[in-house]
Amino acid sequence: MMKRELPYFQIDGSYGGNQDWFADEFMRGGGCGAETACDVSVYLAMHKNISRAYPFRLPVVREDYVAFSQMMRPYLSPRPMGIDRLDIYIDGFSAYLRDRAVDCIALAPWEGTRSYEETRAVVRRQIDAGMPIPCLTLRHRAPSMAFYVWHWYLITGYEDFDDACAVKAVTYGSWRRLDLRTLWETGYERRGGLILLGDARA
Repeated sequence: MMKRELPYFQIDGSYGGNQDWFADEFMRGGGCGAETACDVSVYLAMHKNISRAYPFRLPVVREDYVAFSQMMRPYLSPRPMGIDRLDIYIDGFSAYLRDRAVDCIALAPWEGTRSYEETRAVVRRQIDAGMPIPCLTLRHRAPSMAFYVWHWYLITGYEDFDDACAVKAVTYGSWRRLDLRTLWETGYERRGGLILLGDARA
C-alpha cells in the first residue's frame, strides 16, 4: 500500500474554504469551480512559495477568503449549466493566474474518457509532485457519488493498494475518501475530468 496526502490549510476549523460562506446566492449555489480555484491559489501561496497566487495575508482568515472568492468570480462565474467543461475552467483560472503574474503554473485537461488505469497513474503522479487536482464530476449512476454530481472538488491525496485506489476528496470545508474507480466510471458517455497543474517552465 502506498499513501500520500498533500499538506493543506484550515480556516476556523474548516478544511480549506467553503462555498457556503460566499457573499451571494449564485456563488453559494454555483461557485464550486471558483472555490476550487481559490483553494488551489492558497495552496500555491502556502506550499509552493508562489505568493502572488493569493493576494491576502497568511495564514488565511475567513473574511479574506470570502473577499478572494469575489475576486475569482469574474474568472469562474456561475452560469446556467455550470462550469461543465474542462476548457472553461482552464480558460478562467489561467486568466486569473496570468493577471496575477503567475507564469510558472500551467493547466492541462485530463478528459473523463481516459481509462481508469491511466487516471490512477496520473493521480499518483500529480499528488507525488505536490499538486492538488481539481476534479469535475457531471452525472453519475452510483448512489455514493450523489453529493458530487455536477460538481467541482479537489483531490489532495491517495491510498493505492494492489487492487484499488482511494482518493481524498475535498469540498465544502471537509473531506472524505472515495474509491477512484467508482468516481471515474460514471456510467455516462459524457463525463467531466481532471485539471492537471504543472510547471510552465518545464
